[in-house]
Amino acid sequence: MMSDYKDNDYEWIKELLDYPRTLEERLDFFADTAQIGVPEDPIDRVIFQDKAKRAIRKIAQNRGHILMVGRPGTGKSMLANMFKEVLEKSLGDYLRPQEAIIAYPGKDKNHVRVAYEVPYIIEPLLDNFNRAIDSAKDAVEEFNLSDQIQSARRAKRALLWATVIAATAGIFYSPAFIAAGLTGMGAIFMYMQENNHRAQEKIQRESIADRCNAVKHLYDMVPDILYDPRKDKDMMARISEPDARNMKGGFRHDPYQSGNLETPCHKRAYLGAHAKSPIIYIDELKTLIKVGYMAELLEVMQNKLYILEGGRNTGSGAADRSENHLKADNIIVACCNHDTLQHLQKEGEGAFLSRIEDKGEIIRMESAVPETTENIQQVAQYVKQEIVNLGTEFNDSWGDVIVAEGYQSVKQRCETIYGKSLPADFKLQEREFDKSAVLEIIKELRCRASDGKLSGILRPINGVIKSAEFEAIFENSSLVQARHVKRALKEHLSLEGGLSQEFSQQKKYLKKYISSMTDSIGYVVGLAVIHSNSSSQMLGQPLPIHCQINPGTADRVVAPGKIGDIAKAAAQNVRASIKKVLNKIGAPYVGYEMYVEYIQAHGGVEGDSASVAMDIALISDFIKQPVNQRYGVTGSLTGDIILAVGGVTEKIRSIMDADLGMEGACIPWLNKRDIEPLLINAESEYIQTGDIPGIRIYRDEGKKEPFDIFFCKTKYNAYKILMGLHKKEVETLMVQRSKSDLEFMRDICASSNPVEPLN
Repeated sequence: MMSDYKDNDYEWIKELLDYPRTLEERLDFFADTAQIGVPEDPIDRVIFQDKAKRAIRKIAQNRGHILMVGRPGTGKSMLANMFKEVLEKSLGDYLRPQEAIIAYPGKDKNHVRVAYEVPYIIEPLLDNFNRAIDSAKDAVEEFNLSDQIQSARRAKRALLWATVIAATAGIFYSPAFIAAGLTGMGAIFMYMQENNHRAQEKIQRESIADRCNAVKHLYDMVPDILYDPRKDKDMMARISEPDARNMKGGFRHDPYQSGNLETPCHKRAYLGAHAKSPIIYIDELKTLIKVGYMAELLEVMQNKLYILEGGRNTGSGAADRSENHLKADNIIVACCNHDTLQHLQKEGEGAFLSRIEDKGEIIRMESAVPETTENIQQVAQYVKQEIVNLGTEFNDSWGDVIVAEGYQSVKQRCETIYGKSLPADFKLQEREFDKSAVLEIIKELRCRASDGKLSGILRPINGVIKSAEFEAIFENSSLVQARHVKRALKEHLSLEGGLSQEFSQQKKYLKKYISSMTDSIGYVVGLAVIHSNSSSQMLGQPLPIHCQINPGTADRVVAPGKIGDIAKAAAQNVRASIKKVLNKIGAPYVGYEMYVEYIQAHGGVEGDSASVAMDIALISDFIKQPVNQRYGVTGSLTGDIILAVGGVTEKIRSIMDADLGMEGACIPWLNKRDIEPLLINAESEYIQTGDIPGIRIYRDEGKKEPFDIFFCKTKYNAYKILMGLHKKEVETLMVQRSKSDLEFMRDICASSNPVEPLN
């Protein structure tokens, strides 16, 4: 019998077993991460994005714009921060604004004028203006009745002297006493008048003690500093929701618009990122499109000038505007995903993209990179960087406690937090990773990608590294080891990962129930993946499938449920493949109705990776041959050939749990490199069933719990593993079934159309 495999094929499979050793040799420059240094150049701390880093260094030379396109977690925000750091160190003194922006009254109450001035010149002038107005406000004249008091006092004294003289004269001339009485009464009256003036003066002084001159109109004319470069040191403005208010600025609402209390518009003006920040970082460009600011941004990028305007159609500030332009020579650093990029290509015929390319570059972030020696070493560097970051976080959170109370107090406080006793020599300090732990991180990056690549979506890995650190800290291990990373991976699940784990538990019991209740004819364990939106990870899960073939006249395939277009097309391809085989082996033609059921796939099914599983289940039902339910299968069927599919590593990992009872899997030959990460930190060996090569991976130490993976080129290879039949045996059984069905159909037709006897 002619084999589908060549001699070189077996050698290629055996070479896969050398992968862990080769990988370790690439990491022979360190024993643990303590021997790894962190680059001083901030851009070099971003890993995997070599093209993006080269582009950023070029753009920094001419202050160009940047648009980074990529999936979340690929390092867009980190690169933007590093770009800012590099520019700040190289050109910061020249990029950072040197002039203050001042607003002062314009031609009417709704206009302002804007001026640029050196801060140390304008600030003393404004301080002098304010002090002069304060002095004028407090320069209220004191209430004074001294003239009236002095007049009354002089009259009183004159009358007193006249009284004395008249009284003396009365001794010699008695009528003079009458004059003395009159002048005495006058003196008393003037005394009362003097006291009355004094009391009135005191009352008036007390009543006007807190009065000030009205100087509001003077304050309203004093210019206002809208931006002082000495107080704003950050060169980059981070805008989460770009619109006219936070990009351009505007005028605040004035609640006091009447009664001479209104605030002049230059006192209500404020500036946005365009006027203040040399670099504007828009983290998610999709929000800019939603709020409709794109047209204004394009105009500002083109002219590098803009008019400050009120931001509302009605109300206070709607009619306010500046009489002259504000400068806006900004470097735009923007990020978006691929769906936003498609919209930008249509928006204004790609006007924004044209502005970027005119003085900058559109950078595509790598979501997966080849597994080269350089990239593997960058993973080790990345782990070291996260260890350093964790140490900084510990110092920020616990540094004061350590200095004031020591590590014993930290231990007691941590026991309170975690509700359990910790080792006596426990220290809340970061731990270095040994080589086996770094290998586990590389393994995880390989599992989250395909085609022998490393995933460039690193943000979810940060959490795994920190969780592994805490596992080692609570165990008081001197180093983070592979077992700590494995435990962290089990606990640090995305939302979809947790749901996938629940589904796997349900599928485990479902699979056991199906196996106990059926003869396994027409049943097969397919393998599927779900995609995590939060971590961009593929998560595998078993997918039980049941198929039937019944003779009939319809000659069709039915796949009910929430089935996507590609999955429906795959079912049609399987039907065509089976009909082709029946025709090739000369089986008599009988119409067949084929039914495909994805058992409890309530969320729907899409893709063609279950087409091989469908074919096996249909053939199993057709020839009444049971399928080994302890093996999973995945692959895209084209004719008789099995082609590669995505997520193979995650699919296999989903059924390697010993509690699930699975013993192996059949995968496409073209996906053979997707097995490499599963060999890391595991025992394995070469196996072969007939002419079909495979690898046995031991899931437990001491070569326990074997799991066999076979690499299939055609569907007949899968038949051999799952049903134990060769190609000729399958074809013979198919012919026999066709003949039996043909006889059955003839008997049905004969019974439904009996021949009438002749009279």
